[in-house]
Parts: sequence; C-alpha cells; structure tokens
Amino acid sequence: MTRFIKINRIFLTFLVFIIFFFQGGCRLTPKKASAKRFKAYVSYVIDGDTIVLRNGEKVRYLGINAPEIAHDGHPAQPFGIKAKKFNRFLVFHKLVVVDTKGFGRDQYGRLLGLIFLRDGRCVNLILIKRGLAYCDLTNDMPFKRSFIRAQRLAMKKRVGIWSLPIKDTEPYYIGNRRSMRFHRPCCPLGRQTSKKNRIIFRNKWDAYWYGYFPCKKCNP
Repeated sequence: MTRFIKINRIFLTFLVFIIFFFQGGCRLTPKKASAKRFKAYVSYVIDGDTIVLRNGEKVRYLGINAPEIAHDGHPAQPFGIKAKKFNRFLVFHKLVVVDTKGFGRDQYGRLLGLIFLRDGRCVNLILIKRGLAYCDLTNDMPFKRSFIRAQRLAMKKRVGIWSLPIKDTEPYYIGNRRSMRFHRPCCPLGRQTSKKNRIIFRNKWDAYWYGYFPCKKCNP
C-alpha cells in the first residue's frame, strides 16, 4: 500500500509539471520580459503602420511604409484607408508583442519595432504580403530578405498597391545600396551616391522589386 501511495504521488507530481509546462508554453510573451521586447494592448490605430499602446506609447512599424490616410489637408493615398482598416482588424484592442531590438525612435519620438500577434505572425510582414505597405528598409536590417521576398510575392500577384500602374517619370533611377533608397537622376542625394553603393534601375518596378524605397526629397 505504501509503495502504491508513493507511485501515485510521483504520478501526480509529474502530471502537475506537465500541465504547468504546457500552460507556460502557450503564453505569447518571452519568459524574461525586457525593454526590447514586451507585450502590450493596442488602444488605438492611427493608420496602416502606426499604433498607440494602452500606456500611450506610439509605435511606428519598422521596415515598412503604408500608404497615407488623409491628413493636414492632404487627401488619402490609394489603399491608405484600406491599410488602416486591415491594420485595425489585426491589432485593435488585442494583446501584441512589440519587439524593438534597440531600433530606438524616429524623428517624431515614436518607438520603432516589429509587431507580433498571438499566433507569432509579424504584422509588418502581413501588411507587405497583402500589398498594403511598401518595404522601407536599410541594408543592415536582419529581416530584410524576408520582407523583400514578401513584397515580390505581392508584386507578382498584383495585390493592393501593386494592382495600380506604376508610372515612370525618368529614363532611369539611381539606387543607393547602403540606404536602399532610389532617386531621380537630378536628385543631389542620388548624384552624391558613391560608385560602390550606386545601382541603376531602368524603372520604378525594378527598384521596388529589389526592396528599394523612393527618396522622400525628390519623390521619384
């Protein structure tokens, strides 16, 4: 009888351990929270690539740029409203993981980061795959290849922003391998690009295909 009781105790201890282990494994957040990776509820969605957390912190999605909604007297860009609605569908009033990885803040003081859903999917990447955001990368971003592959897939399928015609206004465009921006031939930033970092694109489509984003000064 004593031996039977000992076996039962061992079994119950093992059972409790298994239950505890699997419950912990279902949690979204890492075992050790840090300033670089944390969970938070989304209280407001500003547009297709910016959200506000419950604590009031604004987060700008890293590596992407969604079409603009109407603001400051400027009309909404094509798919800007749709990008915001889809982003809202994904994250509004939901618990997400914000991964900043030391990317810091942008010029407006917003946190820069990757946003993950409970199932582990990256919201930044989802928006690119849906054709609701462009790649807005730099050469040293560790996830650069994944984002470019997703954009190429969206381009092939002609979904979202890629369903619209892309008009070329210049005979060629100057790309900068370091900044991953492309410029008009007359743009000072493009002309100052070193030969080592310079790449010539025949059209905008090719520039987007390789993950380059248009210069915000010359707006090619």
